[in-house]
Amino acid sequence: QVQLVESGGGLVQAGDSLRLSCAASGGTFSSYAMGWFRQAPGREREFVAAIRWNTAYADSVKGRFTISRDNTKNMIYLQMNSLKAEDTAVYYCAAKWGNPVPYDYDYWGQGIQVTVSS
Repeated sequence: QVQLVESGGGLVQAGDSLRLSCAASGGTFSSYAMGWFRQAPGREREFVAAIRWNTAYADSVKGRFTISRDNTKNMIYLQMNSLKAEDTAVYYCAAKWGNPVPYDYDYWGQGIQVTVSS
């Protein structure tokens, strides 16, 4: 069983940057693909980015967001630059065996709010 805890969310202005962190415990961290998802009010949860040895990004965040991981600390990060109002959502950290694809994640964090004011 893998436990995931997100941190680093908050309220920022459009154009600002924010870094989310996710602490993982309970599994062999390096064996997992790790991902970030988000869910805005009234919308379905959507893929943002994922990483294992390679990375994958949603088109809506390419060039603005960067996902990274530190296997020595069992942490992943999401550096979000040039934030827009439409990035406002609850952001979730997730883990799965295998490749960093945008689906079939087995473990989820509780989520953390990111609000971007325009």
